[in-house]
Amino acid sequence: MPRTSSAAAAAVAALLLAGCAAPAPDAGGDSSQRVVLPPAGVVIDYQLSEGYDPAPGVAGVVRDSADVPASGLYSICYINGFQSQPADRERWLADNPDLVLLDGGQPVIDADWPDELILDTSDAGKRDRIAAIMADDFSACAEKGFDAVEIDNLDSYGRSGGRLDQDGAIALASLYTATAHAAGLAIAQKNSAELGKRGREQAGFDFAVAEECRRFDECALYTSVYGDLVFDIEYTDDLRGTFAEVCADPQVPASTILRDRDLTTPSSPDFVFEAC
Repeated sequence: MPRTSSAAAAAVAALLLAGCAAPAPDAGGDSSQRVVLPPAGVVIDYQLSEGYDPAPGVAGVVRDSADVPASGLYSICYINGFQSQPADRERWLADNPDLVLLDGGQPVIDADWPDELILDTSDAGKRDRIAAIMADDFSACAEKGFDAVEIDNLDSYGRSGGRLDQDGAIALASLYTATAHAAGLAIAQKNSAELGKRGREQAGFDFAVAEECRRFDECALYTSVYGDLVFDIEYTDDLRGTFAEVCADPQVPASTILRDRDLTTPSSPDFVFEAC
């Protein structure tokens, strides 16, 4: 896709200047550290497979931690914080096997993502060690120039066969929030609408990234907690009605986009990107 025009870039810069700055909670570091929240109501593209030139009018992107921020746009760094990335599977098993959730001595995996191991959030000591290991990813995002992080698979407890619970997930999330804020990064709750206010009030998340909140009738659960700082991604293969109907739904966040399920790039014939 073409790069943002100079006029659109100027508009985006103005939006970023208007973005809210918030003091980070004291996590044992510099309590004066400030994070910049995303501008409310803007278009944020979801580019996890590979970064590409954002379309005109896009004010921000979500990209994988292995990628780089989009120049001049609000950039959110994707980190898998509750499960292993496929490339790191063997490293977790070799270096920290006790931090992997086990069932009868065998690793518990996410059935939808069989290359990902679920991490064991049941014990405070394990949570501390997991957070310390993941701290390098937060630092890398900050050093690259990302503005925020999105922590995926917060809801792994729901796929653990009852071995994990919300309390453990919230406790680890609070450690991630402290790490992010200490690095000058805002942090997003990813999915898990069932947490209600706990994500914001106990874990300390700054905003929310939701997948298919309209599809699952969950949008109001996010906006009632995070207001306009909810960024929703709906997918073409499971869309209820037309995208125009989605955007017309009063419960749908203003910052809602439509993407193809595989999050392909514009060079793919399957690529879809639309915004409300």
